[in-house]
Amino acid sequence: MCRILSALIIAFCCAPLQADWPLFRGDPVASGVAAKPLPDDMALLWKYEVEKGAFEGTPVVVDDVAYIADLDGAIYALALADGKEIWKKSIDTGFYGSPAYRDGKVYLGDMDGILYCLDAKTGDILWKYETGAEINGSVNFYQDKLLIGSQDATLYCLTAADGQLVWKYEIADQIRCMPTIVENRGFVAGCDAKLHIVDLDKGTSAADVPIDAPTGSTPAVHGDLVVFGTEGGTLYGIDWKQAKVRWTYEDERGRQAFRASAAVTDKQAIIGGRNKRLAAVDITNGKQLWTFPSRGRIDSSPVIAGDKVYFGSADGKVYGLKTSDGSEAWSYEAGGGFTGGPAVTDDKLLIASDDGFVYCFGKKSN
Repeated sequence: MCRILSALIIAFCCAPLQADWPLFRGDPVASGVAAKPLPDDMALLWKYEVEKGAFEGTPVVVDDVAYIADLDGAIYALALADGKEIWKKSIDTGFYGSPAYRDGKVYLGDMDGILYCLDAKTGDILWKYETGAEINGSVNFYQDKLLIGSQDATLYCLTAADGQLVWKYEIADQIRCMPTIVENRGFVAGCDAKLHIVDLDKGTSAADVPIDAPTGSTPAVHGDLVVFGTEGGTLYGIDWKQAKVRWTYEDERGRQAFRASAAVTDKQAIIGGRNKRLAAVDITNGKQLWTFPSRGRIDSSPVIAGDKVYFGSADGKVYGLKTSDGSEAWSYEAGGGFTGGPAVTDDKLLIASDDGFVYCFGKKSN
């Protein structure tokens, strides 16, 4: 019985989150995989406009509320059903990263390096913690603590309840990614051209792996494989238990930066690049399966839902492609470009644009 219970707990912890999208990439391992497919015939359900606004982050969605922050320093809570504003909180600076949600609180860091904890119901600030430089990434959670990286080259571990410092881990250059968490290990792909594997109980290095260039791409983990791209245009598959590179992928047409984060399954890894292409590679060996050309750079981190993958492009479109061959199955012409990736929950896709719109797509009711 104990073995069966343990297996169920492990399966639950490793599975994609079933209802909500509480973190930048959906789950602590940054898989970028939704719990369910999306409708084939999606339509625009609503859009929320911030006049002269701009978004670079991904929405998070919990209990039928979407949370998103913009470059002008406002944090929004929007009703998932109709996009109506529930509350808005403004501060003095802006936000590059995505919010994170846990236990009725919303966490996110700003351009001045301040991490905020807000009441999810009201938007009231509960506490804040000041790092040494700009925060570009998002919070992840470990036990009763949270992790956040900063451009001051430091990974901070704080108590989630009140923001007290537990430990900090310093590297040689900026941290721009969300730290990814598996068991008691944290993964940070840094601007010092290393993948750092951190012991989360001690706040010390467990190992590091040299890579070809700096990166701000959030590592995605599937099993014992960590997948992320770099500014040098290389996609890495690294065995984190052995702390060594298993495979690499580079576009044969020329290397340009990967700033998006990958989505990973047991079959493939999918990532967008500044070469204006979305690429799918075999998760076991890094061999290219297909590529899809857009008309603009793809910094938007893709999300896999069922047999399709969704992302935004700087060309002003949101795409849905078949994961089998990369053929286009759905698209929407928005106009403004996309840096932030989509969030998928409750048969809906949400994505925010760099011209100030939050879009929600889903199946139109009859």
